Order: sequence, then structure tokens, then C-alpha cells
Amino acid sequence: MQQRKLKVGVICYPSLGGSGVVATELGLKMADKGHEMHYITSSKPFRFLDAHPNIQFHEVTIEGYAVFKYPPYDIALANRIAQVIESESLDLLHVHYAVPHAISAILAKDMANSTIGIITTLHGTDVTILGHDPALKNTLSYGINKSDRVTAVSRSLKNETIELLQPTTEIDTIYNFIDEEKYYPREATNVRAELGIAPDERVLIHISNFRKVKRIPDIIESYRSIDKKHKAKLLFVGEGPELFDLQAYVEAEGLQNDILFLGMRDDLPDLLSISDVMLLLSEKEAFGLVLLEGFACGVPAVATAIGGIPEIVDDGRNGFLVELGDVQAVADSITRLLTDSSLHQGMKTQAIDTVREEFSSDRIVSQYEALYYEVAAMK
Repeated sequence: MQQRKLKVGVICYPSLGGSGVVATELGLKMADKGHEMHYITSSKPFRFLDAHPNIQFHEVTIEGYAVFKYPPYDIALANRIAQVIESESLDLLHVHYAVPHAISAILAKDMANSTIGIITTLHGTDVTILGHDPALKNTLSYGINKSDRVTAVSRSLKNETIELLQPTTEIDTIYNFIDEEKYYPREATNVRAELGIAPDERVLIHISNFRKVKRIPDIIESYRSIDKKHKAKLLFVGEGPELFDLQAYVEAEGLQNDILFLGMRDDLPDLLSISDVMLLLSEKEAFGLVLLEGFACGVPAVATAIGGIPEIVDDGRNGFLVELGDVQAVADSITRLLTDSSLHQGMKTQAIDTVREEFSSDRIVSQYEALYYEVAAMK
């Protein structure tokens, strides 16, 4: 017997970031399956490049009132969620981040006098940062415990949440995924030419939001250690609060011709396809979605053995794991990959296989769909 199609309210941050990427990619896959996806956000999610008949956007607007020092977004969001619950007869809510989104969803459920089920997905900083803040820890626990089901994007994040908060709601691990139709190895010689990368130069790449937690100076230092041994360019992709200082440092050191800051790009699969090694040396990382994007394009990784990264990078198989801050180990790992073509090719193949076998979109989306039906049945 074929199950009915669901009406799902999705609450997420519409900006670039792992949670926004997963929330929109998951919605697109669910919409392709016939489910009706209703995004309730402050602006249209950045990945919605094309209209989809099964996707609707409900904007959250905030009026500026002099009595408020800060715009009450969470209250306005709750009000809008309640409206959509009623107007669209939603079957369930899927919120990304416990604070503030789960809190707003719980309030909206009460405002609408609804029995609607709530799934909360934890992506990392809502636990690893807010969970250690005494001003928000109880609020975080409340959001998790009042949700009907909770998922975490890695076993590491699940375990940290349990240890920190002792939640009463069960937490399931459901990994992130990427769109295999977009991320795959391809010829991108035009990109090499555009960036002035010679045919015999190797390419290292880092993609992030350039916060201190990403430890970009470690990447630069490791690159300098191998720069004299190999002809290689280092590509930095993205934007963030540390970007200006990093650019100034690179220019002061005379490295601006070898370390390229590319800003935000919409051709990530092309950039990854010309890359030989991905670097992710973070001190905190609940999952590391960029690793999957790189793997799908055949790029082995050198990454720190922290958080959820070891659940993606199998040391010696599809990349190398290093201890946090061990720049020499990073440089040695890069050198091995750039000098041993057999090793590099083997890891490239294993990286692609990792995505296909362990993190395929079909597998992950099916897990979420089963959870959706389970929670919808509670209504």
C-alpha cells in the first residue's frame, strides 16, 4: 500500500552553511518524491535556484518597534509557523538547530493548539557552543526534550549532546549527504586557466566560513612547509570574519600569487575537480560536509581527528587524520599524497566509494522519510 504524501514545515537558516545546504537539499529530494515542503524562513534559502511545484516559501517578517532593543525574530518566527500549520494543514515540522528554531516551533505548536509532531536536527554549534553557555543551556535542553524526535548529524555530536544535557528525547544519528548529480569528477581546465594555475602545478583547497575554529593559520603554515618542495597553489573558498586578517597576512608574507582567496563561488564542483588535496584542520567540527563534497569529486582529505571528522575520513584509506595543531604531520601527509601517485589514485577512488556506499542521498533521504512518516503518525 502506497503511503500518502506529507506536508512538511521546514525551519532553517537560509544562508550558506552546512545546515542550510542539508535542509534545502533534503527538501528538494523530498519534493521530488512528491511531498509538499513548506520553508518558513526570513528569506528564500540560497539553494532554491529553480522553482519546484512541491516547494513553497513562507517569509517571516519582523516589524521594527522602538520598544524592542533587538528585533524579536524568534517570536515572529513562531507566529508565522503557527499561521502555516493552520493554513496548510501541515503533518509535521522539521527544524534545523534547537535554538532558536525548536523553541519557536514548540511555541507555534501551542499557539496553533496543534498536535503536530516536531523533528529537531542538531548540526553542531547549537550543542558545542550554546550547550556550554549557562544562559542558554536550559533553553537548549527544553527545545530538545519538547521535540518528538531528535537527530544529530554524527555519532560524535549525539554522544556529546547526551553527555552534556542528558536529554529525555531519544537522539538518532542521521548523517549529512550531498547531491551526487552535482558533485562528481569532471574536466575543468578552463577553471585552471582562469585562476592562472599551470598544468604542472598541484592544488590544495580549503572551503569554510573562515572563523577562528577553522584554524586557517595552521593551513597556511603547513602549505609553507611544502611550498619549496612542490609547485602548488592553495585555494581558499568562502567568506567569514577572519578573512580580512588572513588576506593581509598572506600579502605581508608575499604569498598572494600562490595562496588565492576566491570568495564565494557557485562552481565548487569545478574547483574541487582541479584539486588534489582538501584541508580541514578545524578544532570543532560536528560533521564536515565539505569533506563529502570533496570526496564525491575525488579529492582525498587531510583533516584533524576531532568531532565527526573520523566518521568520514578513514585514516590511510580516503585521506589522512592528524592531531589538532600538528602542522608538521599535515605537511608530511600532503607530501605523501603529492609524491606517491599510486597512493593518491587509490585514495581518490576510495573517497568516491565512501560517498556512494556510506553517504548516498538515497540512503540518507530514505532514513529521513521513514522518520517523517513515524512522526506524522503521532499527530
